[in-house]
Amino acid sequence: MKNTIIKYCKNWGFILFILLIFEILIIGLVNPTFLNISNLLYSSNDFMHIVIVSIPFTLVLVTGGMDISITSVMGLTSIVFGMLHTFLNIPFFLAIILALICASLCGLINGFLVSNTDINPLVITLGTMFLYRGIAIGIAGSSGAAGYNGITGFSDSFLTLAYGSLGNIPYPLIFIIFLAIIFAIILHKTRLGRQYYLVGVNKDVASYSGIAVKFTITTAYIFTSLCAGISGIILTSYFTSARSDLGSDALLPTLTSVVLGGASINGGSGFIVNTVIACFFIGYLKQGLMSIGISSDVSQIIVGILLILTVTSKIIISKIRLTMLNNKILNKVI
Repeated sequence: MKNTIIKYCKNWGFILFILLIFEILIIGLVNPTFLNISNLLYSSNDFMHIVIVSIPFTLVLVTGGMDISITSVMGLTSIVFGMLHTFLNIPFFLAIILALICASLCGLINGFLVSNTDINPLVITLGTMFLYRGIAIGIAGSSGAAGYNGITGFSDSFLTLAYGSLGNIPYPLIFIIFLAIIFAIILHKTRLGRQYYLVGVNKDVASYSGIAVKFTITTAYIFTSLCAGISGIILTSYFTSARSDLGSDALLPTLTSVVLGGASINGGSGFIVNTVIACFFIGYLKQGLMSIGISSDVSQIIVGILLILTVTSKIIISKIRLTMLNNKILNKVI
């Protein structure tokens, strides 16, 4: 029994889950309405797009990469969908598929550039971020939808994507559970998942081991852009309008969630379940702060501080472990 407790206490995902429960209870003491189950379920719609894109973003960090173009892909997917569905009268289901193909192509471009050059992925995706955003703004401007309202007039059946529910469980939350299971299986139970980890630890060793490094890296970026596109569609349904700037504030909470969940920015580590828990931790933190009268600007500052502390603590812990290991080896030699 004691060993089981110690084992759970060493599990970062379990610690995160306990922190999430405490967070909800503490905010609930200040604002009791926050503890309402229905409120908790439906308020999660405000950050579902973060959870959706954070899940495959974990794969990118595991491979030692970075993708800051996700926000532009969200906006591009949204405006492409709006153009296809509203101006070209393409049925919304087919328009969604075509828009997601567009998002996947963005990921293909990112993955191709990252895997075939020695340029830092941060620099590459910074460039593609401006590229995709420029294309989205150009499409919006040519259609007269460059303003805040964007493209509107969507059917009720499309709006159900964000506002529908199965009983008391919102559709986006059901989709999150399905998505998390799929990517948890891919990362932790398949050969491709093991390749992600090995590429993140050492690309040269992975290449010498016969792993298709370029293919492995590219798939991670395609998955991430695809899910960024799905987030763009969900946001379009949520705000009832297609705009080129949708999801523009998603990068910081996404990166923070993945890093807080245990993924290393240097690659080689990351867990899907931990990422999902971290997403809810940060999402409910922002929701809770707003419910007790703290502005969203201040909550962004808190999330930024949380990211800095998480990265810094990981670096310090790694150095301490390395020092302890070296001392242990030295003592054995002596």
